[in-house]
Amino acid sequence: MSYRIGLDTIFLRPTERIAHTEYCSNDALIRALLPDGAGCLDDALDLDFIWCTNDGPVPWSERGRVTDMGHAEFLENGRDKRPPKPSPFRDAEDVLAFDAVAEYGLPDFDSLAAYYEKSHREFQAARPNQVVTGGYYKTIVSGAIEAFGWDWLLTAAADQERFEKVLDSIFRLSLHHYEAWARTSIEAFICHDDMVWTEGPFMDPAFYRRAIFPRYAKLWKVLKEVGKKVLFCSDGNFTMFIDDLADAGADGFIFEPLTSLERVVACYGKTHFIAGSFVDCRTLTFGTHTEIQAEVDATLRIARECPGFMFAVGNHIPSNVPVGNALFYLSYLKQHWNR
Repeated sequence: MSYRIGLDTIFLRPTERIAHTEYCSNDALIRALLPDGAGCLDDALDLDFIWCTNDGPVPWSERGRVTDMGHAEFLENGRDKRPPKPSPFRDAEDVLAFDAVAEYGLPDFDSLAAYYEKSHREFQAARPNQVVTGGYYKTIVSGAIEAFGWDWLLTAAADQERFEKVLDSIFRLSLHHYEAWARTSIEAFICHDDMVWTEGPFMDPAFYRRAIFPRYAKLWKVLKEVGKKVLFCSDGNFTMFIDDLADAGADGFIFEPLTSLERVVACYGKTHFIAGSFVDCRTLTFGTHTEIQAEVDATLRIARECPGFMFAVGNHIPSNVPVGNALFYLSYLKQHWNR
């Protein structure tokens, strides 16, 4: 683990090995890495970078209406499972009349910037061996998911003109937070927005290009003007939008295996930060050591040509990954990650 390697990778500077991060919620693996419960998991995983977003001190659920869609069983023993709750929105008209700034309010700017700076400094001090990012989760589409849930979001999105006004209100709320983050000492910022599904966009691509990407550009400009690196992150497959995101100003991409690593590397491997790999959590779960090794090797072959490459299992190391497979993956990667 190395703060310097993490930071140099973000800024495309030479490093002696390929940088590494992971997203892990596998309790059995955590117990194997920290058997006495002591120590730092991020160090035990040999991470150089910690994925971090923070949307402020008060959640939307305490400030206005949100839709709780419930949660499927994901963590060990299903402790995160919960049933959905009724939506606070009555119909599509209720959604299309929504204004996020009026609903949730804009926190005092100086207090918000101070909160972000304090939170970041404390987290970074606790993780001296990793780069801790700043970031915002509910940027535009993820904000709409949080507020409306998928059913009402998709219904309202059919009226593109009015739905764009709704998204603009979420953008204006996000801009307030992005401007506060720009006042902090962070080096890198994660713009998270789950804007696509596994098959790709769920709205007309032209709508993304008209209503969403220009607003990303405005959000990112306030960070880039003060030297922060902007790293875009979304679940799903956003391969068709890679060029749009780069044109809007993204300095890097964080993605799961559904987005084409080959395409990203071919177009932006020399110029952008890239966090991902060919290693799929499904291979870690159901595959053999030979199959895991093949995905690591395939990634390393192209990663060595990319100054900003950070190795990660892009779709997480969840609870059902066998510990033996996870430990093999981590060990094999560490043995072969030199440039």
